[in-house]
Amino acid sequence: METFLIKAVQLVLSLSILVLIHEFGHFIFARLFKVRVEKFYLFFDPWFSLFRFKPKNSDTEYGIGWLPLGGYCKISGMIDESMDREQMAQPPKPYEFRSKSAGQRLLIMTAGVIFNFLLALFIYSMVLLRWGDTYIPLRNVTCGMEYSSTFKNIGFQDGDILLKADTTTLERFNENCLRNVVNARTVTVLRDGQDVVIEIPEDMMQRILRDKEGFAYYRIPMIIAEVQRESAIEAGLKKDDRVTGVNGVSAIAASDIINELYANREKNVRIDILRNGRPLSIDAPVDSLGHLGVNIYNDPGSIYEVATVRYNFFNSFPAGITLGINTLKGYVNDMKYVFTKEGAKNVGGFGAIGSLFPASWNWRIFWERTALLSIILAFMNILPIPALDGGHVMFLLYEVVARRKPGDKFLEYAQITGMIILFSLFIFANGNDVLKFFFR
Repeated sequence: METFLIKAVQLVLSLSILVLIHEFGHFIFARLFKVRVEKFYLFFDPWFSLFRFKPKNSDTEYGIGWLPLGGYCKISGMIDESMDREQMAQPPKPYEFRSKSAGQRLLIMTAGVIFNFLLALFIYSMVLLRWGDTYIPLRNVTCGMEYSSTFKNIGFQDGDILLKADTTTLERFNENCLRNVVNARTVTVLRDGQDVVIEIPEDMMQRILRDKEGFAYYRIPMIIAEVQRESAIEAGLKKDDRVTGVNGVSAIAASDIINELYANREKNVRIDILRNGRPLSIDAPVDSLGHLGVNIYNDPGSIYEVATVRYNFFNSFPAGITLGINTLKGYVNDMKYVFTKEGAKNVGGFGAIGSLFPASWNWRIFWERTALLSIILAFMNILPIPALDGGHVMFLLYEVVARRKPGDKFLEYAQITGMIILFSLFIFANGNDVLKFFFR
């Protein structure tokens, strides 16, 4: 329950920041062009609101709704989700959206997307300034990776060290690494000291989505971080001992050692270890759960040498901008998989978004996820779907090219159609979350 609450708080806080910034973009450009803003709300307020306030001599009501599905900035003289037919039936007034030039209206409609993208660039820059860019170079992962069965089926083996995707050197293990591998014709790995070339099928991403087993993870040796149980102390196990085998069965990865210990539950076993570079063998008891009574290092960063690039105030911004643009490119590239059968099954709603956040509070991860969601929100909103900003932009561009506005009745029907599409997508995405929860 605590884990759920921590993730939920992070999700609500992150989305609240993004919605406020997005709607503030519309608001500030509307006011810049002297367009009246009637409402500025975080969350939606059908029937009632949790809080509302209208300053004296102000045309705008500010508030917080009870339905946390977004927010809105109600602009006078505009066909939007409020479907204010009465206002639109009146003659246009100078302070209304519809009375302004196409260029001004275009800026008002794109401002939310622009502000979300700029927010992402700013957050990435500040994260790099505060924490730097920390990662484990793949060349330092001396034990290689452990691969899913999906990748083993095409020729990968546990322990392979990733080197190149086609001619691109694989520097770090992240989303771009997976994209490079999936989109490559061949991947070169280091196996037993020799370069091995593996061919990648064209439908590799579809296989990953179908099997739901992922790509790979760091292969971690079993190194003792703490000796807890008295029996382990009496056996002679010590902190920083590296376990290399059980009963003469050698293994590099902690997962293999753990499996071997589990197979020898409630028995005394012969443990092969490396201590300060010297090989030793120790007899130790294994409990009914297959444990030795020790804690081991699980964080790859505590096993492999980490690289950190530091940034000052001035060079953090170019680096943050580059990171933001590359993140957008990667997300746009991934969108093509959404329209496949397997991709559609993996579309998620609030549950999927909430899973992006860690189970314990970590400010760096929180801000990185918020920046990612800001980019996603910007991209999704600019899609040419009626009811989204991109839909309004599409009709404005038509007006510029055709030199005439679409009729109000047409725009009204388009708005309704767009809302039906979005609501259907909302049900589909969150329905997927429910199915995954009960049938995972």
